[in-house]
Amino acid sequence: MEPSQHLAAVRSDGARLLDAARAAGWSAPVPSCPGWTVADLLGHVGQVQRWQADLIARRVQAPEFAVPEAPTDPAVLVDWVAEATADLLAVLDATDPDVTLWTFTGPGPAAFWFRRQAHETALHRVDAELAAGIAPEVDAELARDGIDEFLDLVVGGLQRDRVAGAGETIHLHRTDGAGEWLVRRDPDGARVTREHAKGDVAARGSASDLLLAVRGRIGPDRLEVFGDAAVLERFVADAAR
Repeated sequence: MEPSQHLAAVRSDGARLLDAARAAGWSAPVPSCPGWTVADLLGHVGQVQRWQADLIARRVQAPEFAVPEAPTDPAVLVDWVAEATADLLAVLDATDPDVTLWTFTGPGPAAFWFRRQAHETALHRVDAELAAGIAPEVDAELARDGIDEFLDLVVGGLQRDRVAGAGETIHLHRTDGAGEWLVRRDPDGARVTREHAKGDVAARGSASDLLLAVRGRIGPDRLEVFGDAAVLERFVADAAR
């Protein structure tokens, strides 16, 4: 996906997140984020968006992890998050996606943050919808890109040691377009390849259902699962830690 498409996704999902939060109510529990209410979810979204907008605007070249405090009054949270989203969109719109900034994996193009925020916003929109009792779905191509990002950035990258295993393999097969992934949980870390291969477990489904399942937002019952389902369940649980 192009940065312009990621930017459009932040705009669309940011608005839908707030709509779902209003529908759910501030005190509603968020089933996909145990222990959180909708107010907690909104506070997190606003904090992350303001933090990343500031880093991008200042063209930061080294890690900075100080995030602003969220309002304690739930009544003002929607406006606070709406302002955070608007600020983030304005900063991204004014940023050349090729300019070099600090990213979670070291110096890289600002396009990293366009993509990261598109998927952060989409996933938390899903969280708000689950709190409101709305069946979630992610745009097919955004979902495919989200699977790629999650497997590359988290499973095969930043947290590859966390999802180490004893050689178990998980094959993911998208049914509504191109996309196949094989995750191998070796003792020295997880490895991800894009290939058609037999795994200890195989999961087939739409890009949206695959993404939401591996991110722990829906259960495996929405997928066709072949082989050892416990391997898939352990992978999802370990990747979510």
